Amino acid sequence: METIEYTITFFSEWHVGSGLTSGSDLDALVIKDKNNLPFIPGRTLKGLLREAAEELVKLNHCDEKFMNTVFGVPSSKSEVKSEINDSEQHGVTQKGECFFSNAKLSNELYKSSVEKELAPFYYRAISSTAINGTSGVAVKHSLRRMQTTIPCVLEAEIMNVKEEYKNQIEACFKWVKRLGQNRNRGLGRCKFEIINGKENTK
Repeated sequence: METIEYTITFFSEWHVGSGLTSGSDLDALVIKDKNNLPFIPGRTLKGLLREAAEELVKLNHCDEKFMNTVFGVPSSKSEVKSEINDSEQHGVTQKGECFFSNAKLSNELYKSSVEKELAPFYYRAISSTAINGTSGVAVKHSLRRMQTTIPCVLEAEIMNVKEEYKNQIEACFKWVKRLGQNRNRGLGRCKFEIINGKENTK
């Protein structure tokens, strides 16, 4: 078994939601850690990469055994739902063999950002509104303000990866071009890249 270390490089602002608002100011806040710095939960990454794997299976670029081993096997809809609600997964799954860590800033950048109190500079707010297709006028009460994270590089790991699955995981990485909400509106353009694979020590 190996651990794959990889980076996610964002080329545009991105939004991975926390489900929270800031009252009348922002309708959607991004998820942050205890130091108010950006990260992406491992379950979100797992769901995104499984989605990529499903598309690649359809194109015969990945095999179903790989997908089910790495990400888990979907349960039937008739079964009772898990207590853990993972919105990124397609229904309930049996646990896969691999563990997906959170994606976060590099240790050096993280430490520097905390020490210099740079957290507020990682975020900005964007506004959008719905337009009436007939009149071309903004729809009343449709103004929405969303918090976004600036382009940056995050690091993450996938642990307990079998050697024979490394190439297919890399194919999943290459398939993902955008991440997070409002991908169809220009947010979340990114690139996944493997740094290196290292053998598990445990």
